[in-house]
Amino acid sequence: MPEGKPVVYILHGDDDFAINQFIAELIGRMGDPSLASLNLTRLDGRLASEDEIRTAVLSMPFLTERRLVVLTNPLAKMSVKSSQANAGSDEETDLSPDEAASQSAIVKKQREHFVALLDSLPQTTALVLVIDDALVRRKGQWAWETLTPTHWLSRWATQAGGRALTREFLLPRIEDIPGWIRKQAQAQGGQISPQAARALAEHLGNDTQSISMEITKLLTYVNGKRTVEVEDVELLTARLGLVNVFNMVDALADRNAQKTLKQLTLLLESSEPQQVFGMIVRQFRLLLQAREVLDEGGGEAQIAAEVIDQKGKVNPYVAGKLVTQAKHFSLDSLVAIYRRLLDFDLGMKTSQITLELAMDTLVAELTQT
Repeated sequence: MPEGKPVVYILHGDDDFAINQFIAELIGRMGDPSLASLNLTRLDGRLASEDEIRTAVLSMPFLTERRLVVLTNPLAKMSVKSSQANAGSDEETDLSPDEAASQSAIVKKQREHFVALLDSLPQTTALVLVIDDALVRRKGQWAWETLTPTHWLSRWATQAGGRALTREFLLPRIEDIPGWIRKQAQAQGGQISPQAARALAEHLGNDTQSISMEITKLLTYVNGKRTVEVEDVELLTARLGLVNVFNMVDALADRNAQKTLKQLTLLLESSEPQQVFGMIVRQFRLLLQAREVLDEGGGEAQIAAEVIDQKGKVNPYVAGKLVTQAKHFSLDSLVAIYRRLLDFDLGMKTSQITLELAMDTLVAELTQT
């Protein structure tokens, strides 16, 4: 086993696509894909126990140099806030001074155990910690919200030296996206014109994950015979609002409140609140129609033929997404959601509720397990 390789990779930022690419490269270095799959473990820090994580990272590799363990949300249980939630307290003020001190002690002990585990990792393990992070403005400067230089994990990484590698993954700036799109198209073995790259950027913003999938779809459409042009983008690619509504409904279907609210924030950043509400109402109206078709034994082709949007029948891409999403909801649940949205609409029109409160309430109701 070559010495000097990092045993802990700390990946943080908001560019999920780039993070996934980095992990894919690590997996590719493991050699034979069949052996790599046997030596790859993926865990979620919100769900995995300390013993499960310990077992995964201390197990010996099978016929490869190293095991790869990918741990998302590794900090989920190691904060005072998460400790209070596990104890059944929603607000820090609910705790007495003694209870707060007890919770802090628990969190400190959890961090100490985790650091000790990191220090004990053998060279035969590569542990990847994936932390969802974002830049925020503090005292007039941009800084990472979670993994700050003074964060306990950052301090450990500094002390660990070559055993730890920290990488930042920041979404490209909007103005840099057209160039990013052209490079990504080339990496996928195709070409996209500058005008089409700008159109795609206008449609999807800097959502690199969605853009990469759209590039794949566009290149498949032209079948490598020509350059992707603006007309192809306009024909096949939904605009930002629709894509993020899809993402938001996906998160709702997974009962993931945090991700749902993140997608809602993206929508509100790109569109007016009333437009956002209209998009959400529209999406659930389409899902309601799609669910009825599915319950009658129909499929994607029938949905494309029968489900009606404001502009007519939905296109095949939207029909495919509706099939996937509708399967996560029963017809009764979609009817209830749609009626709830109508109640919110009436409440907003009579000034009984704000859009922000309506959306927060809806997300809370739909993500309860």
